Amino acid sequence: MAVEVLRDYSLAPEQVPLVASTRPTESERKAMRKRIGEELRRQKMVLVAHYYVDGELQELAEETGGCVADSLEMARFGRDHEAQKLIVAGVRFMGETAKILSPEKQVYMPTLAAECSLDLGCPPDAFEAFIGQHPDRTVVVYANTSARVKALSDWVVTSSCALEIVSALKARGERILWAPDKHLGRYIQAQTQADMLLWSGACVVHEEFKAAALADLRKVHPHAALLVHPESPAEVIAQADVVGSTSAIIKGARELPNETFIVATDRGIFHQLRRQNPNKQFIEAPTAGDGATCRSCAHCPWMAMNELQNLERLLLDDSIRGRNEVHVDPAIGQRAKLPLDRMLEFQR
Repeated sequence: MAVEVLRDYSLAPEQVPLVASTRPTESERKAMRKRIGEELRRQKMVLVAHYYVDGELQELAEETGGCVADSLEMARFGRDHEAQKLIVAGVRFMGETAKILSPEKQVYMPTLAAECSLDLGCPPDAFEAFIGQHPDRTVVVYANTSARVKALSDWVVTSSCALEIVSALKARGERILWAPDKHLGRYIQAQTQADMLLWSGACVVHEEFKAAALADLRKVHPHAALLVHPESPAEVIAQADVVGSTSAIIKGARELPNETFIVATDRGIFHQLRRQNPNKQFIEAPTAGDGATCRSCAHCPWMAMNELQNLERLLLDDSIRGRNEVHVDPAIGQRAKLPLDRMLEFQR
């Protein structure tokens, strides 16, 4: 296995925004949802929402003919839907991915300030230099990266298909350069025994989960099943009953017989978990414990920027819509589309 000491690109606490939200009253939210739904239909727009955004945005997407999904299914849905105008409620790389796969469509986001710590932790210039030092390796990047980083890669993967794709590459004898999430990379490396050289980035949400505090919580709930996203630290993954993408976590909660679940991923997923399993109990995995800084407290601050208010402003104000349209340089988009298409073709 390759061993190389790399700079740590994980974000420091001061690099993570504090997001203050003014939540409208129930009657205001109800009226807002009605207006948003009407505007989506009138303007022939489709709303695509990630499992981690506000539950009301998820419901709006479902009610108006859009979808709620993980990043892979969001990309596929946006590409295949007949609508020529997409609104992506998530983080910037998701909007960019939708634009790359559908360059002829107009893609908008409630706010372009919604970044991703993994994307920010993989600067394209530094990553390109890293690739240049290892020209013999197949470059595999996680979907949580910028269009420029995708354009430098051979393969793009999501957490729902990474294991299968890396296993296939290993079977062909390929040595892999992986970016950006070190925890997901280590998990895949352990599962596949592939020769992987790992970039050193991390998700501010999943890196917060604490193994010792989790072990204590499991003593309080001895019959609970643990559902873990593989962006979490290895010591947390080692305790899991199910390890997988957001879709895999939702499936595990539905299919396992347990009545109680501890969940180690962004708390935005609890909206779907509780809707689909009303008779089951879901508990957040702990982010407190030794060394805790609580940069996220189990909810991505950038995902939290997606709100009913800015979605409504996007739909009603042409100038805001113009500012919040996602643009990708066509040359970069064409190059980035190759590894994305490769992933989608692999998943057929």
